[in-house]
Amino acid sequence: MIPARYAASRFPAKLMQDLAGKPVILRTYQAAVHTKLFDEVYVVTDSQVIYDTIVREGGLAIMSVKEHDCGSDRIAEAVMQMDVDIIVNVQGDEPFTDRESLEGVMQVFEDDVHKEIDLASLMVKITDEEEINNPNTVKVIVDNRDFALYFSRSPIPYPRAKNKDTVYYKHKGIYAFRKSALMDFQRLPMLQLEATEKIEAIRYLEYGKKIKMVETNVQGIEIDTPEDLKKAQKAWK
Repeated sequence: MIPARYAASRFPAKLMQDLAGKPVILRTYQAAVHTKLFDEVYVVTDSQVIYDTIVREGGLAIMSVKEHDCGSDRIAEAVMQMDVDIIVNVQGDEPFTDRESLEGVMQVFEDDVHKEIDLASLMVKITDEEEINNPNTVKVIVDNRDFALYFSRSPIPYPRAKNKDTVYYKHKGIYAFRKSALMDFQRLPMLQLEATEKIEAIRYLEYGKKIKMVETNVQGIEIDTPEDLKKAQKAWK
């Protein structure tokens, strides 16, 4: 499932921006399909333009019935009547989505024989100080078994002693959910921490869900700003 909102706050209509001759959302959709990991790949959107773009190219798309504040709510509405166990969420602004990373989050559920894990997601090590301090980059800290402790737009952990060995991880916008966790998410109200940080993953933590983080070495480029789009265009060439 690829949630695709047209009116992004930081970069409106970013999903329809040109990336090497095709809109960003189409590049992301085709990247997910080309992994050949999924029974079906859908774009779930509030936009007729995005819907038509995907369908015109032979893809699968679903129009949202309601207004939604986040991707999890949008996907929950779309899969409510589907007979599925695991749903993978690829963000619409991730045109460099790769097979290896997606296999990593899916493997979490293959190994979870007691079904104790609610979600799996990706993290990548970052060392650039500008990126570490950039509020558009969501950071994550984990316990000794790689379960998420917290997500933040601030640098976490805070380097009080300026220890050069401090490790920072960026949260990449790919999730795999058990359907039950996703259904819980859409019926539970937003709490204070999520409202403050504007990070939907925090809601799962606030309600006691277990999120297993998987480290990847694939940086990719998430298109949050016009500058990111320029980087993506250069990388694509």
